[in-house]
Amino acid sequence: MTAKELVNKIFFVEILKAMALTLSRMFSHAVTIQYPTERRPIAPGFRGQHALAKNPEGKAKCVGCGLCAAICPSQCIQIFREKGKVARYEVEVLRCIFCGFCVEACPYGAIVLTENFEYSNYSKEALYMTRENLLSNWDKYMAGKKGEDYFKKFWRPMSEDFGTPQSQAVFRGRR
Repeated sequence: MTAKELVNKIFFVEILKAMALTLSRMFSHAVTIQYPTERRPIAPGFRGQHALAKNPEGKAKCVGCGLCAAICPSQCIQIFREKGKVARYEVEVLRCIFCGFCVEACPYGAIVLTENFEYSNYSKEALYMTRENLLSNWDKYMAGKKGEDYFKKFWRPMSEDFGTPQSQAVFRGRR
């Protein structure tokens, strides 16, 4: 044991350092956010409550292909079709892990995860989202310009992503 280690053990240097840090922070301003009145800004691309997207005419984009349900790791999405139409589209929010795979898998851009995170409830039934609830969530949280921007920023790939880079060599053909 060295002399420095012995001094540290006898005088409890680590404890004194910790107490000094605590005392220096004790009289400073608190960093706690008073939630209902103060809110932290939401990060872009935040994955919150589910919604089914609508096209500009107001009709649901979902055709019921089932890719979102197939890729979901928690199996919280169920789609039922009848006569070529979507009869029921249900999301069990309590099982969802908000991974965003359903958004990436959908070829039509029909399901989104909105920025809404305030949807707690005391009943399980209220957190079982039906097609009507999901379509109304689009109207509440993503309608208009916000929905368009969501797909431009976070839904990839888009048609402009497929092109020839400027630096790539291109075969011109024979003369």
